[in-house]
Amino acid sequence: MRTVLYILTTLAVIGLAFWAYRENYATQEVLSKTDRLHRDIRIAHSRLAVLKAEWAYLNRPDRLRDLADINFDRLGLMPFRPDQFGHVDEVAYPAPPLLVIDNAVEVSGELPEDGEQP
Repeated sequence: MRTVLYILTTLAVIGLAFWAYRENYATQEVLSKTDRLHRDIRIAHSRLAVLKAEWAYLNRPDRLRDLADINFDRLGLMPFRPDQFGHVDEVAYPAPPLLVIDNAVEVSGELPEDGEQP
C-alpha cells in the first residue's frame, strides 16, 4: 500500500512540476507580448504627437489666408461675414415619423349605447 502511495505522490509531484513549467513559460510569453504592446503604444503616441504638430503647423491662419489668396481665382473663397450665419429658429427640423401600425386588429360590431349591457 505504501508503494502505491509513493508512486501516486511522485506522479502528482511530476504533474505539478510540468504544470508549473508550462505556466511559467506562458506567463513569460504574455509578459513579452505586453511589453511589445506597450512599445507599440509608445511609438503610436509619438507618431500622433508628430502628426498633431504637423496639423497645427499646416493650419496656421496666416498660411491658410495666403493659400486662399493664391487660389482665389480657382476656389472663389471669401472671408466670413456675420450676416452669413443663420439663427437657430431658421433651421428646418424634420417632422417626427408617423406611427406605423403593423398588426392591426379588426373589430366588428357596434359599441353599446348608454344603459345597455354588452
